[in-house]
Amino acid sequence: MRLPLLFAAALASAAGFAQSTCETATPVSAGLHVVDTLQGQLPMPVCAQNGNGETNAGEWYTYTAADDHTITITSSLPQNEGRDTRVHIYTGTCDELFCLAGDDDAGVVYLSITVFVVLEGQTVYIAWDNRWDANGFDWELIEAPYIAPAVSFVATSIEGVGSKLGVVDMNGDYLDDVVAVSNVTGNIFINYQTAEGTFNPVSVGNEAATFYPSWSMTAGDLDNNGYNDLMFGGGSGVSFMFASADGTGFTELSGSEYVFSQRGNMVDIDNDGILDAFMCHDVEPNVYYMSDGNGGLTFFQGGLGDVENGGNYGSVWIDYDLDGDTDLFLAKCRGGNSSAKINELHRNNGDGTFTNVAPEIGLDDPLQTWSSAWGDYDNDGDLDVFIGASTFSDGVHKMLENNGDGTFDDISLSTGLTEISGTGIENICRDFDNDGYLDILGLGGSLMMNNGDWSFTEQDIQFGNGPVGDLNDDGFLDVVNQQVHMNQGNDNNYLVISTQGTMSNSNGVGAMVYVYTPTHNLMRQVISGDGFRYMSSLNVHFGLGEEAQIDSVYVVWPSGLTETYVDVQSNTHFTAVEGAQPTAVSDRKGPEFLIYPNPTRDLIFIDTPQTYSTATYRLFDVSGRLVAGGRLVSNTINVSDVKSGVYVLSVNFDGLTSERKFVKQ
Repeated sequence: MRLPLLFAAALASAAGFAQSTCETATPVSAGLHVVDTLQGQLPMPVCAQNGNGETNAGEWYTYTAADDHTITITSSLPQNEGRDTRVHIYTGTCDELFCLAGDDDAGVVYLSITVFVVLEGQTVYIAWDNRWDANGFDWELIEAPYIAPAVSFVATSIEGVGSKLGVVDMNGDYLDDVVAVSNVTGNIFINYQTAEGTFNPVSVGNEAATFYPSWSMTAGDLDNNGYNDLMFGGGSGVSFMFASADGTGFTELSGSEYVFSQRGNMVDIDNDGILDAFMCHDVEPNVYYMSDGNGGLTFFQGGLGDVENGGNYGSVWIDYDLDGDTDLFLAKCRGGNSSAKINELHRNNGDGTFTNVAPEIGLDDPLQTWSSAWGDYDNDGDLDVFIGASTFSDGVHKMLENNGDGTFDDISLSTGLTEISGTGIENICRDFDNDGYLDILGLGGSLMMNNGDWSFTEQDIQFGNGPVGDLNDDGFLDVVNQQVHMNQGNDNNYLVISTQGTMSNSNGVGAMVYVYTPTHNLMRQVISGDGFRYMSSLNVHFGLGEEAQIDSVYVVWPSGLTETYVDVQSNTHFTAVEGAQPTAVSDRKGPEFLIYPNPTRDLIFIDTPQTYSTATYRLFDVSGRLVAGGRLVSNTINVSDVKSGVYVLSVNFDGLTSERKFVKQ
């Protein structure tokens, strides 16, 4: 219900109605304000979710901070029941506006809430539009004291038109570049990062795409020519842009099949050393494209998420059970009682088939979500998962801890994440403050800082979500959302690793990378395509906190090859090349251990006289093929599913590897 007429009129008299243009925006201060009707200048650019749509009018306000404040703008008020609002917050001038914040549906039902920081003397523009509703409503501006964040960003403008969908190396130098694609023509504009930390903006020559990336963009080297190609997920189909032999242009290849694209990924599905492509289908079973490594793609549908009416939104390929092959998690979103809203986890069986094991391990939630964030949040050597709700109609945000034995525990309540009021469609995890613990970027634009004890502290970053990478090669992760938001860093140390496959796919996608220091045991997986829409860096980034010493780096390649690197220096950008391990490690063997019984039928027990923090194992047959792996839990390994024969058990104890042979009966 709206406020009584006399009360609404009194508020209008006190605060004034909004004017129709940016130039004539009404100055406002903290308190309640009234929008009579939305009939003025169209707010552009769009800062809130859900694109341009039918927006053709808006109302404008301006706010100047008298002190440093955290500002909340909300229309989520009882008197606005039944309204549907959308708001955009800008910095700059009316001649050149930049998005600071914005929101569509973070409030009750379809109302709006957005939080941002305005420093003393700074002026922002507040514009409401009629994307969904042209009727009037009330809104409130709330001031709160500003608290210095754990990590801060400074916005820098860059050239380029269209959505800046990617932060990924596009010229083979392993430095992250910014990729922008026109939402109309598919034309590509790249800001190449230079060695000096600046940008070289180039409009790249390319054939027009049949389908532009209205939903997602993914990058990886599909044809093994050393340059990353692009996959565009459009509302009606999928287009591929293959980089030329010198990386200066693109050739387009589009499928004729109808695909209501959502999240796309690149991953070596059949582990033949060549990257393939996968695309979530919103209204049918998922599709994937098997690459021949020379620019040829074969279309397949089915076998990787086959619910007839789709609901497939956010896919991510991860090795959740550490067995050496890559599994598929599907974040699902569909209202009502549809089976298309039940999340799925497809375990790679290692023989070209996949099995949905989500019901067995508690990941088959009806929670409506567009993406999940997989990472080792507690630094115990396996991948945990945060599943962010896009609406609270079927549940709230969830955090599940990987027990290392193929099972997960729901620890959501103890993390505080269930109390977060914001929702969103983008969820990824990275270490933004380099303290050695993965943070979560998501929940409608918040940065959830990991406190290292399974609790998180919410930090609003003002500008929302976007692709992530290191855009000045300083070891701190930056975010692109219309502008480049440069991480201002701190005194913590870091290590950045680029992976170059030789027997594996050339990007090393799927590789598990471990960094061991005297105080941290850290693990990351190389992923192409996480979150929902954006393509973030293929480099893996490790914050080391105050620790400057690196004992070793351990890489498990998709081919099954494992390599240990020593004498790696902190605060560097290091390239690991598969099969070209430069440092002898014969003097870096792990602790001696015994295994029993040997021969065995079901279980192997490991006895080592030394203690360790984390240990992972790999099981190889006599031909050197990786057949199993995982995190070592209770010094016990179940080999009941392994065929009879002779095997080599390789165990990595805190970065040091030892091996033993055994016989499986």
